[in-house]
Amino acid sequence: MTAPLPLGSTIGIIGGGQLGRMLAMSAARLGYRTVVLEPQADCPAAQVANRQIVAAYDDPAALDELARESAVVTYEFENVPVVAAEHLAKTVSVFPPARALEAAQDRLVEKTFLNGIGISTARFMPVENDQDLAAALQAFDGSGILKTRRMGYDGKGQMVFRNMTTGGFDGACASLGNVPLILESFVPFEREISVIAARGTDGSIAAFDPAENVHGNGILASSTVPAAIHDATAEAAREAARKILAALDYVGVIGVEFFVLADGSLLANEMAPRVHNSGHWTEAACVVSQFEQHIRAVAGLPLGDANRHSDCVMENLIGDDIARVPALLAEPNVAVHLYGKAEARPGRKMGHFTRLLPSR
Repeated sequence: MTAPLPLGSTIGIIGGGQLGRMLAMSAARLGYRTVVLEPQADCPAAQVANRQIVAAYDDPAALDELARESAVVTYEFENVPVVAAEHLAKTVSVFPPARALEAAQDRLVEKTFLNGIGISTARFMPVENDQDLAAALQAFDGSGILKTRRMGYDGKGQMVFRNMTTGGFDGACASLGNVPLILESFVPFEREISVIAARGTDGSIAAFDPAENVHGNGILASSTVPAAIHDATAEAAREAARKILAALDYVGVIGVEFFVLADGSLLANEMAPRVHNSGHWTEAACVVSQFEQHIRAVAGLPLGDANRHSDCVMENLIGDDIARVPALLAEPNVAVHLYGKAEARPGRKMGHFTRLLPSR
């Protein structure tokens, strides 16, 4: 285990969105300063960080400046260029490691990695063109979800096919940009869950309870804890997260999403090498949130207790949902968190709230 960062040290954060904002807030609570690298001026994270470097994520001069100012560097989203993380790692510790970015940025690489460490996923096949798509659909009985291998999020970069063994999919690859794709088979799941877990520099691991997630239009709508699953399923999800963290020699928080099948078994959907939207509930229902847990991990501090003190439901405030805030603030046992975004747009996450419930 490395020595903890001295109080007053600066933590660099690549990415200035709401996740970076909450990381910066948690760093300040623990006595650390933060500097954010983000091309958008006055981003949500910059409103609470000590400084912002306004530059592209792969700008060499900006990366060198970030390295000089930081005792350790982390990031808030998984599409940080791997070359940027590797460049930084030459002069400053970068957590999670660049290997985690490589594994998570490409869906084909990700699923191959998961299968390689004994974690089951939906069936999948790589697709480069319409001929590959035809063969993959034939193998999956004409149905599946075609996804870009890189950069898709919140339901973007996807196309659904049902019972299309005889054609009707010409031009599908072009419509998604003629980029490398992956076709994933449908999964007859009963519910979706996710686990937020952390690994420290000493190899210790702490996992929060699984949350049951509901999506709308490809965007997370709510996370409920506890999930309606058996204890054995919850423990299997935590064990899968532990396997991933150990295999990647990971430091920091990770989010892992799963499909729960009728028999309680799990198929991993995807992993995110960062704090995760489905873990926002932890800031209201646990003593140590996922954001503080991440800062503890990358700063070399002991991990906090991941047990929750309350049951809860977290809901995202998306677009015009921001108008609900006054009514939510009037409710008891509701914690509201807004992201400092001035303009509400359709599909844009403006904040979230967590309603605490009596423990069952």
